[in-house]
Amino acid sequence: MTKHRLPRGDLGIIALSSAAELGAKVDQHLVKMRSERGHDHDSEGKRVKSYLVPITETRFSNGEGKISLHETVRGRDIYIIGDVSNYAITYNMFGLTVPMGPDEHFMDIKRALSAMSGRARHITVITPKLYASLQHRKKARESMDCAVALQELERWGVDEVITFDAHDPTIQNAVPHVSFLNIYPTLEILKHFLSTQNWLFDPNEKLLIISPDTGAMDRAVYYAGVLGLDVGLFYKRRDHSRIVNGKNPIVQHEYLGQPVEGKNVLIVDDMINSGDSILDIAMELKKRQAKTIFVASTFAFFTEGVEKFQRFHDEGIIEKVYSTNLNYLPPNVLASDWFSLVDQSQYLAQFIDQLSDERSASWLLDATAQIRSFLLANGFDPDRRRMESMGHAD
Repeated sequence: MTKHRLPRGDLGIIALSSAAELGAKVDQHLVKMRSERGHDHDSEGKRVKSYLVPITETRFSNGEGKISLHETVRGRDIYIIGDVSNYAITYNMFGLTVPMGPDEHFMDIKRALSAMSGRARHITVITPKLYASLQHRKKARESMDCAVALQELERWGVDEVITFDAHDPTIQNAVPHVSFLNIYPTLEILKHFLSTQNWLFDPNEKLLIISPDTGAMDRAVYYAGVLGLDVGLFYKRRDHSRIVNGKNPIVQHEYLGQPVEGKNVLIVDDMINSGDSILDIAMELKKRQAKTIFVASTFAFFTEGVEKFQRFHDEGIIEKVYSTNLNYLPPNVLASDWFSLVDQSQYLAQFIDQLSDERSASWLLDATAQIRSFLLANGFDPDRRRMESMGHAD
């Protein structure tokens, strides 16, 4: 069979155990989409049934580890997928059961790079939640973990880093010679949200986009802009004289924006950690007579459990939380009646497919046109909604 010339070499995916489920779904989508267009052969002309590179991750009883590859990656286009926020993977160390933390997950990414010994033609690291992204700028005598980690990847020969909804995208300035792709899952979240809540297409229903803090304002403005809706902002007044659980406690949430009385509300943010801030805002919105409250977030960690979310749902304060499968979610969250999962695996597979073939992925990065087409197809005209909100409708 005729050999195929592939721009970056044969595609290979190394899905670490921290992202095994996401990696398997991405692989399935890639096999399907490449098969449909007849591009499912490697450079030797053999049909590819899976792009996953088999690996073994070993943990020793003293806490050290290693990664072994079971096939060559020489001359291939390799994508390493790792979820640095996955707290569900444990191992035995000195007789104790220990959960893996972000530092250990990031070390496994470096172990995979070490196992390849520089033999791959092109290397992309996919870390949906960017490692140490909350420590994105230096205020005093502080470490800059995220910047240092990116520079480490650059020294290991990584050509490209793909992440989702980086807390501060300007962190890419730490590695100006590495391609840094920051993907926003807005399209998939909005499609899933509006598909499951299609009653909101009714022109008699009013929807308001809320930013929970000033840091999420750009995101809220984008959501409001593509939907033709108004936006509101909560900002946090903190007590900077003390630190509780590693942060300055919030004294009061102040609100700026249109009245929320009788309106449905969508709170949008990049991540839910403990969720206290989101729940406080939901309470404030209910005090202001908001009708139905939804939450949409790229990442949902629930670092202090989900009991509070269940209680707020049972009390009618929060209707539904929408978040992606880009980070680990425990079974009790997935089974909750207040939670709805937004699958990002096909979207990520499309990026890998485009990049591996050296084709532009800009149409995937700019979701505005696709969101607009989706809205119009469902009878939701954002331009008319915008005019109505300004009082200029016919």
